[in-house]
Amino acid sequence: MKRLFDNCQNKHFDLIIIGGGITGVSLAYEAASSGFSVALFEKDDFGHATSAATSKLIHGGLRYLKNFEFGLVRESLGERRIWENIAPNMVYPLPFLVPTYKNLKSNKLILEMGMFFYDLLSFDKGNTWDRNKRLPSHKTLSRSTTLSLEQCIKSRGLTGSSIYYDCQNINPERLTLTVLRSAMKYGAQAADYAKVTSFIKENGSVSGVEVLDMISGQKHCFSSQLTVNCAGPWADLILKKAAGNHQNNHHIRRSEGIHIITKKICNTNAVTVMTASGRHLLLMPWRNHSLIGTTDKEYLGDPDQYKVSKESILELLQDVNENFACNPLSLNDVRHAYGGLRPLIDDQTEGSYETSRKYEIFDNNDEGLNNLITIEGGKYTTSRKLAGNAMKMICKKTGKPLKKSITDSQYLDGCQIKNLEAYIRDIQLQYPDFSNQTITSLVSNYGTYCHELLDIALREPHLKQSLTEDGEILAEVKWAIEHEMADSLCDILFRRTGIGTLGHPGQETIQIVANLAAFILNWPETRINEELAKVEETYLTA
Repeated sequence: MKRLFDNCQNKHFDLIIIGGGITGVSLAYEAASSGFSVALFEKDDFGHATSAATSKLIHGGLRYLKNFEFGLVRESLGERRIWENIAPNMVYPLPFLVPTYKNLKSNKLILEMGMFFYDLLSFDKGNTWDRNKRLPSHKTLSRSTTLSLEQCIKSRGLTGSSIYYDCQNINPERLTLTVLRSAMKYGAQAADYAKVTSFIKENGSVSGVEVLDMISGQKHCFSSQLTVNCAGPWADLILKKAAGNHQNNHHIRRSEGIHIITKKICNTNAVTVMTASGRHLLLMPWRNHSLIGTTDKEYLGDPDQYKVSKESILELLQDVNENFACNPLSLNDVRHAYGGLRPLIDDQTEGSYETSRKYEIFDNNDEGLNNLITIEGGKYTTSRKLAGNAMKMICKKTGKPLKKSITDSQYLDGCQIKNLEAYIRDIQLQYPDFSNQTITSLVSNYGTYCHELLDIALREPHLKQSLTEDGEILAEVKWAIEHEMADSLCDILFRRTGIGTLGHPGQETIQIVANLAAFILNWPETRINEELAKVEETYLTA
């Protein structure tokens, strides 16, 4: 993967995409695989914002059944199966345990009805390429069985539980990057740290963009037949920039969602309960720890100034302590907290939690901005489907024929693994010098590219050093810089690897990573200190 600016001979593209989150990269993949020339620009790192702040799930959204959003749930469940197929090393079945109580909102009969419809809407869940990925239907458990499975469940008033299955996306940052890499295999070009500073217009139509390369400081102009705004929480700000001196009243709502990571509290099941306010609260197993979330609160500030606050963490801890039977959690129990802003369609619902996660594709010609399209809303799970629907409008506006999508019928780049369990066993036999944890971690995060990382570590033995308890090694740092456009210490620790996402890995580990990055990227001492300071700042709350 090379930045567009490193080998930029073409200044005109069929499609320019603004935003390198899951929506933008999915559209780049869909368009490039359909024969479009594509340039994608991201003002920060790929997948740094909303796409990195998920609950790490690929799911149908059981709670949307409450609002009778059967179409959204069915679409999500169909996409869940496709993600299992095209990214088998990154998307895994996860059992969800939902306790039932002697009250109306958590009543067994109501839950059973919801489970029935959820199974009905996921009628094709058995059609996976890897038979080990097939999800069973839900089942009902007794009170005693429920308490034996998960000791964190409150026993007072408990009548039993139901177990159903969705999927976990272990590392959404790497899955986003894998979709982008797949797009680039089809000729798409992309650059991170590339900020669109203004729009080029001809005869009242958007004809291109001016882009600042934030690494070199140079400005570049690119033209296109069509530009698509996939800026997520920044989408309305991009539209205001495009409108220039003309008034633009387009507005999106922003919802803050945070998660915390603690020591292991639940066992093998994700446990979901409903709070007194009617919001779902999830406690999930993740990398031998517990991932807890999420909040859902409207955010009215500048998205560039967003940061997880101590207040939001305390509110989430209070919810956990009120709804689970584990020992009360305090700030000292939080290993890491992360959050982000979700773009919501501006409708008439009172709170952000009630707002649908459906998406909209707007032709901004209605606002005097011809040849500009804006995509808003949506879920990580439905990003591929969203991209396919956006292509219908794109083809109509460009006059190009709409081709049948191939993104649901082929593996993502590096994910060509027919039987994941057998593949991991084979790699363990081929590379006996590495621990099972390292092999499993590398296969999960890099798929078939794990061979290249392991070979790097064999050629340079000091890169075999394990940096985390789940086996991540120093060779991944070199790979991130040389093959995945990582330009900063935060890119490496939080988005190319999981070294920093379980919490602060310790000063020694961070220094080891920084020293290698500095050697490869030729950082002076001042740059090293700046990078170290940014990492420490990431762990601070507002």
